[in-house]
Amino acid sequence: MATEVLVPVLGESISEATLGEWLKQPGDAVAVDEPIASLETDKVSVEVPSPVAGVMGEHAVKVGDTVQVGALLATVDAGGAAPAKTEAAAPAVTAAPAAAAPAPAADESSDSPAALSPSVRRAVLEHGLDPSTIKGTGKDGRITKEDVAAAAANKSSAPAPAAAPAAAAPAGSARKEERVKMTRLRQTIAKRLKEAQNTAAMLTTFNDVDMTAVIEARAKYKDLFEKKHGVRLGFMGFFVKAATMALKDIPSVNASIEGDEIVYHDYADISVAVSAPNGLVVPVIRDAQDLTVAGIEKTIGDFGKRAKDGTLKMEEMKGGTFTISNGGVFGSLMSTPIINPPQSAVLGLHRIEERPVVVDGQIVIRPMMYLALSYDHRIIDGREAVTFLVALKNAIQDPTRILIDL
Repeated sequence: MATEVLVPVLGESISEATLGEWLKQPGDAVAVDEPIASLETDKVSVEVPSPVAGVMGEHAVKVGDTVQVGALLATVDAGGAAPAKTEAAAPAVTAAPAAAAPAPAADESSDSPAALSPSVRRAVLEHGLDPSTIKGTGKDGRITKEDVAAAAANKSSAPAPAAAPAAAAPAGSARKEERVKMTRLRQTIAKRLKEAQNTAAMLTTFNDVDMTAVIEARAKYKDLFEKKHGVRLGFMGFFVKAATMALKDIPSVNASIEGDEIVYHDYADISVAVSAPNGLVVPVIRDAQDLTVAGIEKTIGDFGKRAKDGTLKMEEMKGGTFTISNGGVFGSLMSTPIINPPQSAVLGLHRIEERPVVVDGQIVIRPMMYLALSYDHRIIDGREAVTFLVALKNAIQDPTRILIDL
């Protein structure tokens, strides 16, 4: 008996999604609750599990199609057995380039395209690897992201093949183009960032901060910190905690505009930008003002891991009163971040760089970082923006202020 697989409820106010990929092809054996498709919403990827065990039936939609909540995705024949695969009935996957040697016909294994999880498949594509050459160490021999990373490292360290004799290339052979449809997440990012520029009166104010004290504190306590709390001590814990203190002193930076009213918040829900395979996502640390540095680091670490795995939940990225984006991890020296509506400000962190500075009349070398605060000038004045940055800078340069809430 065929069981229908429908688009699940995706979250409050989310009524549609895009079919990102099929994880199972018609005729494949399917276990109960095994993911058969991946949907892309405005914020996260959602895997659709099979409601029954059996054999995958026909797909009702194609990759890239927009589907509504409750719409039919496919059918699963409950209790059926998968037919034997033959060369004449190969699974419908993208053909390999003509130059590649054809793989021998075989039963679908853990390294076949349909058997890869979305996060592993993205990693394989990013590194340009052939999954059939990667040895899987996961359950039932499945390929994990760690396997892909190891294969990529081996590929980069392998000696380059001897150069072949130069041959005349046909005219125009080196000029290629590829058109790839924007993912729903990327479309949403583009739309929201442009809306922010069109709506808010954005202005960016800069300052710099001497990271000496935080670096020394981290070096002194990082081993004890990790042993006690089970998480590494990074810089974001200090910055998030310092930001919550500065937001309490300058409430307009933590406010938002709704119609002709300004909404002030007596809590700090801090959005932190973390990297995901399809772009940046911004989960929210709820009530960050009540968390310790250890609690903040644990939350950020969990967000980062689940962002890479594509398992962040929709509700974890809603709300937020203030955003911190750390472009320094990618090597950024300075930037002007864009506000995440309806928030009114975003703090940009950048790379730490040794520079000559004057301290007590002497030129010394110090590890410095540029800070950038982009804000909506409609409700935040320049004086308030500068005061916020100075308060943040003072707390980072003297971390004792964080401890005694000064």
